[in-house]
Amino acid sequence: MTDGRLEPGDEAPAFTLKDADGNDVSLSQFKGQRVIVYFYPAAMTPGCTKQACDFTASMPDFEKLDTVVLGISPDQPAKLAKFREKESLTISLLSDPDKSVLAAYGAYGEKMNYGKKVMGVIRSTFVIDGEGKVSKALYNVKATGHVERLRKELGV
Repeated sequence: MTDGRLEPGDEAPAFTLKDADGNDVSLSQFKGQRVIVYFYPAAMTPGCTKQACDFTASMPDFEKLDTVVLGISPDQPAKLAKFREKESLTISLLSDPDKSVLAAYGAYGEKMNYGKKVMGVIRSTFVIDGEGKVSKALYNVKATGHVERLRKELGV
């Protein structure tokens, strides 16, 4: 791990977060399955909506590979539920209001926003293998086209 960022081969930090319905979801629940964990800044914003809809559209293909998708943002569960309903999302949306999981994955920190350095969510995606190890760590990904690139890399 360099400067708080994860690299392939690292142990994925464990977490338990509330989903859009207020239920606890833990990374450990998915032992033996591949898990895509992606971090996004805010529900119901254009880029985050595009990314969540792309993941939802790709779910049938990911499911064929026994792959789960978890989207994590600092939003509260109630906002995540509205986002899921409004956009008909089928992926699991998890709430990290204190940003502890974001920080553990190196997905929260200084970033450039419209030419200014600000603290915030760094749009990032991780592929975690069935043993709980990071197989891909992608930081500063673009909302548009990212899911398609990931599909190609995973052979979906």
